[in-house]
Amino acid sequence: MSTHADPLIDGASRMSAYEGQVWHTLNDHWQRRDNRRGLPNWASAAIGRTGEVAGNAVRRATNAVPEVVTEPIRRASGAIADKAVQPALTAAAAMLELINDWAMELNDPKNVEKLARKRGLDIGSFSDLRGQDLKVCDQLLTSNTLKWRTAGAFEGGAMGLLAMVPVAGIPVALTADILVIQVLSTSIASRIAYSYGYDAKDPGEQVFIQRLVQRSFMAQAAKVKPLRDTAHAAGAVKGRLRWSDNLRKDHRLLAALEKLMRQLGPAGTRVPVKNVAKVVPFVGVLIGAGMNSSVLGNVAADARRYCQTRFLCEKYGLPLPAALAADRHDAT
Repeated sequence: MSTHADPLIDGASRMSAYEGQVWHTLNDHWQRRDNRRGLPNWASAAIGRTGEVAGNAVRRATNAVPEVVTEPIRRASGAIADKAVQPALTAAAAMLELINDWAMELNDPKNVEKLARKRGLDIGSFSDLRGQDLKVCDQLLTSNTLKWRTAGAFEGGAMGLLAMVPVAGIPVALTADILVIQVLSTSIASRIAYSYGYDAKDPGEQVFIQRLVQRSFMAQAAKVKPLRDTAHAAGAVKGRLRWSDNLRKDHRLLAALEKLMRQLGPAGTRVPVKNVAKVVPFVGVLIGAGMNSSVLGNVAADARRYCQTRFLCEKYGLPLPAALAADRHDAT
């Protein structure tokens, strides 16, 4: 019989009850990830093709929303006289200002230190958090994922509405949306890293952050076509007085909305095309809001699991789970 202690058992035995419970949950997660390597992950070759975009977002990590995003929206606000589209432009501009403030706040480790001291922790800097119980670090992020998902929903909704603006809307909204979500993804991952005592500005940590940002970029790409189709449908139906077979055939979204609205009304109800036209912009809002909320929620969940796992492994001398170790190896 071997006299050598199993490091997994020995390390786990020294954990607090809270840490042991989290460790068990994390191991289940990484085991599932290791058993389905075909699903998107940080080592995906497809994700690698977006490295330049994501890398730029990571390098802006001190970082507010870049001027290349905000300037075109300001210009459009002054150039488009149509009163009907001004609310969309105003909402987009206001949302970018809010995101700008969020990015600055999330990327400042001093805010984590202030919060920790407010919770009664005697620390010199955020790096001292690595000597605390995992529960202490987790509590620094209480309810944050919900707030970040909500911010993503509002931003996506504003950009989805902007995409409905004729001519300028689609390119401005999609470009702004992609870059803003990259900045927010970077900022969220940075805040989570600081909350577990890791320096998000360290080159080694930025490799991890870049992987998350790349992954969010790929997820965003899925909404480009439906959002563009919705914008085209909004343009096709604007000012129309009558339905036509070609209109329904060319824009299946319009036909689907007509059918849905007919089903919601009394039997035999005829749905005027102008009524459907009023609903189309809200489809763009829902697409943008739903996808961006999901993207930021996934970024936060992945970043938190990653940092929790590293925190426990380093604290108790445990090897990284196989799936996580493989992802880190592929990143080097």
